[in-house]
Amino acid sequence: MESSIDVSTRVWERLLEAKNGDSCLCCGEFSESERVALDLYGPLARRDLGPYTVGQIGQSLDGRVATANGDSKQVSGPDGFQHLHRLRALVDGVIIGVKTALHDSPRLTVRHCEGEDPARVVIDPSGRLPNDSPVLEDNGARRIVIQSSDKTRPSGVEVLSLQTKNGQFHPEEITAALHEEGLKHLLVEGGGFTLAKFIDAHMLQRIHISIAPLLIGEGPTGLNLQGTSPWLSQAIRPNTRAFPLGSDVVFDCGLGEDAELFLIPQHK
Repeated sequence: MESSIDVSTRVWERLLEAKNGDSCLCCGEFSESERVALDLYGPLARRDLGPYTVGQIGQSLDGRVATANGDSKQVSGPDGFQHLHRLRALVDGVIIGVKTALHDSPRLTVRHCEGEDPARVVIDPSGRLPNDSPVLEDNGARRIVIQSSDKTRPSGVEVLSLQTKNGQFHPEEITAALHEEGLKHLLVEGGGFTLAKFIDAHMLQRIHISIAPLLIGEGPTGLNLQGTSPWLSQAIRPNTRAFPLGSDVVFDCGLGEDAELFLIPQHK
């Protein structure tokens, strides 16, 4: 596990500058704990290696994301929650499935750190999302619904029309459509079904799994991948680093052959 992490003001300012193309991440005088913070968030801030998609999920020690009755508000601790907002601030757009939008009523804004609100993207094949949903509220950020239905959306809400297969969109087509809209760096925030679809389709470069120190016992699990092998020798083995974040531990998992390309260069 990496040593203690310090997301200081100057570290966060450097990351936002890198996101905007105004600075690199390899130069400068930083403490060891500040360098750890740059190591964790640097891959998301970089804009020099092309489009990038990262996933994020917060869960308990026993792999649950909610209780049996659906309570999921405090699975992540305060530091895990702040981590999620940092991820939002470093990407162009945040993607969620319609089930998450309906159940959790997320705003997908940046409130627990400095940074701009990303575009909010809801995957809603059949038009289930109500037009008065909090995720569609106008706060200046782009609002996008990906759907195959002809449901009319409020003024200012962009609609991307894609074709479904068996009632679902393919993650590759979703990603391509968002790239066409200028959203190159994406965060797939939830829920577990949507994240699993992106992993199964090999459309994530990284996933951050935030583990909170609690045992829930019963309830839905975070990820349920399809088409996996019954043999551990063939299991997905990401290139993984662990970062202690106070109330939570974040596992930064690189997926795919090019995952290490997105790490920051050797410190100077």
